[in-house]
Amino acid sequence: MSAEAADREAATSSRPCTPPQTCWFEFLLEESLLEKHLRKPCPDPTPVELIVQFLEQASKPSVNEQNQVQPPPDNKRNRILKLLALKVAAHLKWDLDILEKSLSVPVLNMLLNELLCISKVPPGTKHVDMDMATLPPTTAMAILLYNRWAIRTIVQSSFPVKQAKPGPPQLSVMNQIQQEKELTENILKVLKEQASDSILVLEAALKLNKDLYVHTMRTLDLLAVEPGMVNGETESSTAGLKIKTEEMQCQVCYDLGAAYFQQGSTNSAVYEKAREKFFRTKELIAEEVIKIFIEDNLTFNLPVQFRQSVLRELFQKAQQGNEALDEICFKVCACNTVRDILEGRTISIQFNQLFLRPNKEKIDFLLEVCSRSINLEKPSDSLEENMAAFLKNVCLGLEDLQYVFMISSHELFITLLKDEERKLLVDQMRKRSPRINLCIKPVTSFYDIPASASVNIGQLEHQLILSVDPWRIRQILIELHGMTSERQFWTVSNKWEVPSVYSGVILGIKDSLTRDLVYILMAKGLHCSTVKDFSHAKQLFAACLELVTEFSPKLRQVMLNEMLLLDIYTHEAGTGQSGERPPSDLISRVRGYLEMRLPDIPLRQVVAEECVAFMLNWKENEYLTLQVPAFLLQNNPYVKLGQLLAATIKELPGPKESRRTAKDLWEVVVQICSVSSQHKRGNDGRVSLIKQRESTLGIMYRSELLSFIKKLREPLVLSIILSLFVKLHNVREDIVNDITAEHISIWPSSIPNLQSVDFEAVAITVKELVRYARSINPNNHSWLIIQADIYFATNQYSAALHYYLQAGAVCSDFFNKAVPPDVYTDQVIKRMIKCCSLLNCHTQVAILCQFLREIDYKTAFKSLQEQNSHDAMDSYYDYIWDVTILEYLTYLHHKRGETDKRQIAIKAIGQTELNASNPEEVLQLAAQRRKKKFLQAMAKLYF
Repeated sequence: MSAEAADREAATSSRPCTPPQTCWFEFLLEESLLEKHLRKPCPDPTPVELIVQFLEQASKPSVNEQNQVQPPPDNKRNRILKLLALKVAAHLKWDLDILEKSLSVPVLNMLLNELLCISKVPPGTKHVDMDMATLPPTTAMAILLYNRWAIRTIVQSSFPVKQAKPGPPQLSVMNQIQQEKELTENILKVLKEQASDSILVLEAALKLNKDLYVHTMRTLDLLAVEPGMVNGETESSTAGLKIKTEEMQCQVCYDLGAAYFQQGSTNSAVYEKAREKFFRTKELIAEEVIKIFIEDNLTFNLPVQFRQSVLRELFQKAQQGNEALDEICFKVCACNTVRDILEGRTISIQFNQLFLRPNKEKIDFLLEVCSRSINLEKPSDSLEENMAAFLKNVCLGLEDLQYVFMISSHELFITLLKDEERKLLVDQMRKRSPRINLCIKPVTSFYDIPASASVNIGQLEHQLILSVDPWRIRQILIELHGMTSERQFWTVSNKWEVPSVYSGVILGIKDSLTRDLVYILMAKGLHCSTVKDFSHAKQLFAACLELVTEFSPKLRQVMLNEMLLLDIYTHEAGTGQSGERPPSDLISRVRGYLEMRLPDIPLRQVVAEECVAFMLNWKENEYLTLQVPAFLLQNNPYVKLGQLLAATIKELPGPKESRRTAKDLWEVVVQICSVSSQHKRGNDGRVSLIKQRESTLGIMYRSELLSFIKKLREPLVLSIILSLFVKLHNVREDIVNDITAEHISIWPSSIPNLQSVDFEAVAITVKELVRYARSINPNNHSWLIIQADIYFATNQYSAALHYYLQAGAVCSDFFNKAVPPDVYTDQVIKRMIKCCSLLNCHTQVAILCQFLREIDYKTAFKSLQEQNSHDAMDSYYDYIWDVTILEYLTYLHHKRGETDKRQIAIKAIGQTELNASNPEEVLQLAAQRRKKKFLQAMAKLYF
């Protein structure tokens, strides 16, 4: 607690104060006198003083008939007092800056706990365990406010506080200050213990994509009138003070940044987190301000003087050397300028200064503000005239003709200017430069968009490379073709790539403009799809589809196929990641593609791959098993593979003899992994055997199979494929250590011609598949065991132990529960024992011997005899629960004369829970407790 706060609290407590009567508070609540008092220019007492008084009265202990002090009663009077305190805080809009500045930590803690209570946060529930996305908006906001305050208070407590000069000693005041100091320290202790949880809550809040609401005086009144309205208006999405997502994220980012910055004093890596949060805060402040100003250009709610004052403040800071504010200064100025011209005011000098050096980004932003500041669906003649005049004046003031071209080709410009106005503008531009030739033909459809201006070819080609707007691309091409007929503009950029199966058809288009346009639209669309810019890819493909529909059914089908692939990518990268099923029409279109029998249509292999992977990922196994047409199975290898996988999954629950499809799938994969051999006679006359790595005998190459598998995400499908390759790896004759895998028993145990299989390629494939599977789900214990087995088979024992332990940890809540016996099988335990033995950790070997279904005393005793152990030896004795092993240790240390170690072993034997007379469940509990501690210790060692 600061000295100033102590003085303030002392002064407050020293004032004579008559406790208000219960009826007075009820009257204040019911007659809304509180609101009238708070609306006064300088209310006395102030709002924060009212909060202190209300909460002090509500928290006063009571005295019973036996003169015993009791906690404050939960009666109507105290509930009214708490509600009044909450209403005052709501009047202050829950501004933590104001509340923290004026209220002590104990008072603010009490206030925010009351907010949690009235916002239906269950008492005793950890906030970190609650899903913020599913909570009512007022509940989520209450949790957010509390945890923001908690973090801010911890940060504030780390600052040095200047001690105030003590005044004349007053015993009552000193006692009160001391009590408040102790209470503050206790609260801080709790907050610091919960700091990591509070940070997690705030980090989770940054992922919310919805607006939140906080209680107002009105919603608190509603709760007072009808406390049972749990799901009523007070918790609906429209009740209370709306806190926009961006505003919430901005505040949370700043508070997290401060917390990370404070932690950085002991952990320098955390400073980077603080930097990220502060930079994000800065970005959000700029975006918030701009968004509010643009929205206000439609509603005209903000006073012009306020908007100008914001800009003045930004200008002053920018002029003081903060160059980072230059961009936001221009954006705010542009917003204000558009507001001015819409209301008929003149353009400010500031805008002209900032627009002295225009660039593409400034003009793009200005056009965006203009477009979002006028509602063309609800036309207003005066607004449209003002906007049109502004755009004309901007064009006339620009010297660089490419910027004139950007504005004159914009949809808003073409919509607002009438034919006569455009003719007049053309005349004015012609007087300025004879090279300008603006077309005034009105826009009708994509194919009829006119060119607006002629600029030099280099500038236009540069724009052509940068643009992803299909309308502008076509306009630029029209200009370029008007300048020269000798160039092929689809060759301007060597990064415009179209698959060879398509390029032959596209480059066969006779009209050069159409050829360039189709090629460039497709190339740019494919590039946008590759970099996951799906919105621009869709625009480019849609424009290309509209274009080719007029003259080429073949290219029309090509574009429909590419748009299907794009929709698959969009779903998988978006809602599909959270498990939301694709819409039924998308599944129908995928089926339609797979069943397509149009002749002479160029097809990309990746489309078929993605369609089959899509069906497997979304468990459309019934279609792949029963409904897929026969001709597809013969002509499309991916459909064949998908059908075999789906059928194998369907047969999985049945008896082994009924799994015919698994044998078919096995044979297909073996064929793919087989090598074709050729004999070649050398110069010395000898005949040598040449193996061809990529076999042409199978339905596809191994690299193609691997590429297809890496498009799958469904765990069961991946487990089936992985187990197949593991089994194939294990059937080789020279294998020493088998790899284990789930479902491995469904595959055949032998191959007729072992020499034909490229086992080196199979081993590489297994490693790649495990790596990919773990990227999909790093906590799948079966895949972790496979990874551990691979390391074990290649003599990487430390890495093998890491993954054996990780497999146990993920399925036992970090060993707080028993590891399932189907995870830690005897084979896994024996491999862990061998790893520890070869790493010279012999005490660990003895302990692990207890994990086997039948304790391996021979191995345990032999390992304990080793004297070059690299582990901690006697510090591990607490993890041994088998008395026979402990007795052997006692004998061994006595024989060696190791008295101290013998005493440790004797102490371990003497533990009452290991007494052989104990019930079996007690002995099992003792063993399980030691297993847990040992495995956790091992995990810390190898993780």
